[in-house]
Amino acid sequence: MTITALPGLEPDEQAAPRPGSRAARMLIPLAADVVKDMAAEYGVCLRPVGLRRTDLDTGKTEIIDVPCGATREDKCPPCAKRARRLRKVQIREGWHRTDEPAPAPEPATEGQRALIGLRAHLEHARDQAVRSSTWDQVGEVDEAIREVEEAIAAEGLRGTVAPTHDKPVEPKRQRSTKRRQDAPALPRQKVDPRTVGRVYTAPDGAEYRPSMWLTVTLDSYGPVRPDGSPVDPSTYDYRRAAWDAIAFPRLLDRFWQNLRRCVGWNVQYAGCVEPQRRLAPHAHFAIRGTIPRAVLREVAAATYHQVWWPKVDAPTCRPVWDGDTWCDSATGTPLASWDEALDAIEDEPAHVIRFGVQLRAEGVNANDSNAERAIGYITKYITKSAADCHAVTTDRQRDHLERFWRELRVTPCSERCANWLLYGIQPKNAHARLRPGNCKGRVHQRSTLGIGGRRILVSRDWSGKTLADHRYDARAWVKALLGVSDNDTAADPESPAPVAWELARPNDPDLPPMRHRLLRALAQRIQWRNALNAARDRAAQYDSTAVLSATDDNGVKG
Repeated sequence: MTITALPGLEPDEQAAPRPGSRAARMLIPLAADVVKDMAAEYGVCLRPVGLRRTDLDTGKTEIIDVPCGATREDKCPPCAKRARRLRKVQIREGWHRTDEPAPAPEPATEGQRALIGLRAHLEHARDQAVRSSTWDQVGEVDEAIREVEEAIAAEGLRGTVAPTHDKPVEPKRQRSTKRRQDAPALPRQKVDPRTVGRVYTAPDGAEYRPSMWLTVTLDSYGPVRPDGSPVDPSTYDYRRAAWDAIAFPRLLDRFWQNLRRCVGWNVQYAGCVEPQRRLAPHAHFAIRGTIPRAVLREVAAATYHQVWWPKVDAPTCRPVWDGDTWCDSATGTPLASWDEALDAIEDEPAHVIRFGVQLRAEGVNANDSNAERAIGYITKYITKSAADCHAVTTDRQRDHLERFWRELRVTPCSERCANWLLYGIQPKNAHARLRPGNCKGRVHQRSTLGIGGRRILVSRDWSGKTLADHRYDARAWVKALLGVSDNDTAADPESPAPVAWELARPNDPDLPPMRHRLLRALAQRIQWRNALNAARDRAAQYDSTAVLSATDDNGVKG
């Protein structure tokens, strides 16, 4: 629709709002929004956690803000961006390593070996006391064992020596480990402890050690359109899609186990799980070293995971709590317990999950532009929730998401899931607080789309460092660039100051308003960035001066 121009006014004059009008005021940015935008630009956390630090000697208290550490952009964009950058560093450092990242443990000391020997003698003495039914000696030996295990932990050994005797061992149900007849056979080799890839030699004598980028997907549940919505929703298998989404992490674990056994070395990986447009999860992985594509396809085709749960079809029970147990509201009979439901399982699992035929594997060389592009693609959606990875813009996509989520809501997610009550089965450790059809598990939330576990998957020997180690390396690099020593800021480690930390409540009188805290953090971050940029300029000038001096000494210039 076109608006008729008023007589005597130019088009530009009509477009501009009248000074002082509401339209003119709405064009002026809000000061609070400018503060948040600048804080996000400089990497300041928008939801800092206030901690009260109390000096126990003087009684002086102060509020210290620490970042919230959110990994999703809808909660805190600066912290999510920092987490994504840290993951990219972790993938980059472990992808093309040429040495083993995890060193072998140091040999045990004589004191540690002596404590282990004492623990063995106490275990033997306890066994003799149990055999002779001298129960008073059993209690004394148990107390001695507890003291020795505390000494072993204080000596620096990792883990526990043996399980405790006061905790009863629950019997485990044994399932057949024989491979399914409908699954291809897999070769099995002894897994070598090495984690680095193979070295290739070019015809000119140059050596290089490439790596790989892998993408695995699930099977099809029905034809879909380019936007991910099904062509025929009535024939789309939403039930199998929901079960596959919940069991997908177990399938990935089985894939890496089978791959290592097939190739014969400890394959390392780092990747991310995210949904496709059809809402089915798939995974992108960076693999250290190279594996033939035919082997990857063979292992993916032969990998499966069996879910040994009671078979369920559709919710048919309306459970009620009668004060002692869950019963069927129609008949009043108690529901079958979890152990009884497991005893009724015959030879077939409730669900079997497999990979689809689509598998993509590409080789990537170190210091190649494709490596950085692949790292960016792997970490593209890690700061978003699963439901926000792909924009839902059409009614078909909204209906598809609604149908898939409704199926996820009634699909059991674990042995303790409240949804088992809808199928006439009491979950493990059932209680009156359960709400059938409203399990609190993350897989049932609309924002997760069934991907309730960790979306970032990194093998144990990928980079040899944890995220805390990578954060420490980043701080050490900044301190080295600024010329700041740890002795200038850290207290004496031999005599740490006695302080107490507690969480500050929002209504505490000594907690400043959020905007004051953001402004202080913004000023501090601006000073840090200016100092860091100045240090970089000095380092660049020093490098250029060193290069010129070297060329002058060699007689090339001057």
